[in-house]
Amino acid sequence: MGTAVMAGRAQVSLLTEVLFDGRFDDVHRPWTEHLRRDIFRYRDGLSPSERSALAYERLRVVNEGIASVEEFVTATDRLVSLHEWLGMVDGSLTTLATIHYNLFLGSLLRLDPHRTVDLAPFTRLLRYGTVLITELGYGNNAAELETTAVHQPEADTFVLHTPSAGAQKFMPNTGPAGGSKSGLVAARLIVRGQDCGVFLFLVPLRDERGPLPGIRIRPLSETPGSSVDHAITSFDHVVLERTALLAGDHADLTAEGAFRSAIGSRRRRFLRSIQRVTTGKLCLAAAALGGARAALVIAVRYAHRRHTFAPASRTGVPLFAYRCNQTRLLGAAAHAYAASFLLREATRHCTGRDDPESAEAEVLVAAAKGWITWQARDIAIECRERCGAQGLLSANRIVDLLTPIESTITAEGDNLVIWTKAAADMLTGRGYSPPPTPAARTGPPTDRAHLLDLLVRHELSCLQQARNRLTRSSDGALDRWNQAVNPALDLVDAYATRRAAEAFLTAVDGVADDATHGLLEQVFRLFALQRLAPHAGLLLADGHLGADTVRDLAPAVDRVAAALAPHAPALVEAFAIPDDLLQAPIATDGYAAAYDDPAGPWQP
Repeated sequence: MGTAVMAGRAQVSLLTEVLFDGRFDDVHRPWTEHLRRDIFRYRDGLSPSERSALAYERLRVVNEGIASVEEFVTATDRLVSLHEWLGMVDGSLTTLATIHYNLFLGSLLRLDPHRTVDLAPFTRLLRYGTVLITELGYGNNAAELETTAVHQPEADTFVLHTPSAGAQKFMPNTGPAGGSKSGLVAARLIVRGQDCGVFLFLVPLRDERGPLPGIRIRPLSETPGSSVDHAITSFDHVVLERTALLAGDHADLTAEGAFRSAIGSRRRRFLRSIQRVTTGKLCLAAAALGGARAALVIAVRYAHRRHTFAPASRTGVPLFAYRCNQTRLLGAAAHAYAASFLLREATRHCTGRDDPESAEAEVLVAAAKGWITWQARDIAIECRERCGAQGLLSANRIVDLLTPIESTITAEGDNLVIWTKAAADMLTGRGYSPPPTPAARTGPPTDRAHLLDLLVRHELSCLQQARNRLTRSSDGALDRWNQAVNPALDLVDAYATRRAAEAFLTAVDGVADDATHGLLEQVFRLFALQRLAPHAGLLLADGHLGADTVRDLAPAVDRVAAALAPHAPALVEAFAIPDDLLQAPIATDGYAAAYDDPAGPWQP
């Protein structure tokens, strides 16, 4: 084996260690091995019901790879790592895993501190767990939902009921696929005529024969690209035992039928009950990012294998020889690296934390979830386009990665809505402290410190614009907020970008190998230059960039891309995705063989 090849593989290994925070072998490699089983291979031509059944069967196999489900569910970093790999295998499976492990079991473990519920059926996947929070008329305002659970003091039971069409539970996976299911149902607890706020109740939903008495489940229309058995669900005076109420350690219903809680706010009680939504945001961001990484590997490999016309060339050149292809795919790779480092930072921030109301964690995770999932979509779309017609075929995977990524943008809080809340928190100083104003610099932004300073200045400019708009007089609170909301959303984007850049540079500083360190700094430069380019006008107007520097931004991107071009294969191979997880013909040598016709006229 040549020295250059060995050096190249060593650098790929170093890049992998950096991307996975030094924990690839411990946390991630086991999943890359487990998911190489035949059951996870791509299958063409299945009906929606067959795909749905396969997703549940795959979840059973995933479950076999978890030594202790209870420990796994409470280890945020390991739960997030699972989603990074599921996101490139099966979007429906990813959805089921998020619901069962994070939302259902995670909430159940947290809200049943005395372990009154037998977890064995759920940890062994004899019963699937789902969660029913959103209602037809109540999505992001779920604290106001209508479903009721009225306490009956004589029998010490609850009566769960859907009082209106708008109160039907919208889109949980309560359909027939997968067999017996139970759900955590969000309902308004009524005790002695008093509205005590929204809590979760453990409710058996269906067995092998179908929905249980009093529970009505109707399938929703098919979701293209997804085979989850989404349904609309309602309850007709379903009687629940006292143990169905999951009040956690923040509320209690006494033996005498009196409600008590140390939390006076009904909204805060509800947020305490659904705390696992925060972890879910990280899981969904990880799944989207995993899909984007897979798309990048496919697109970069294809760009090096597919040849096209070139001036003064008789044999043509690879697609990747063209600078327009290089800047787009390398820019996407640079953003995937930045998103990976932001995901690690946000996950570290939440791992081991037992404060569900940490404002700093809430703002960071909300910003990271929106930023990463939106970046993942942009990356996947770019990769799909760079693969031309081949990118439209499900067998080549990229197009099938897009719908699951779209789902992550909406699930666990629609991105625009959670960013709007984060923006309001940031403007009021809840969970956010503005970065210090950098010292004045002159000259072009050629070094990393200058680039980071410019990202900070852009963030501070967004903050000032939002504050200025918010303080203007107006006719009412909504109008006042509407004047500030768009620059406030720009602030969230700038904050997420700056946090990603800081996490990127922290990771770079941990690399001892000079060549790898230099390579990652170049990747960072490409990321930072592409993030700054749309804001060059304001930076120029505020005196932070000179006119010549603004004119040179686009050429600077080209120069960095040209320097990185020879390293593109190594940068994406560092994602460490085995070929039998990737399963894309165009990502392999001789991909045209996948279309060979054994009876074709060219055959001997």
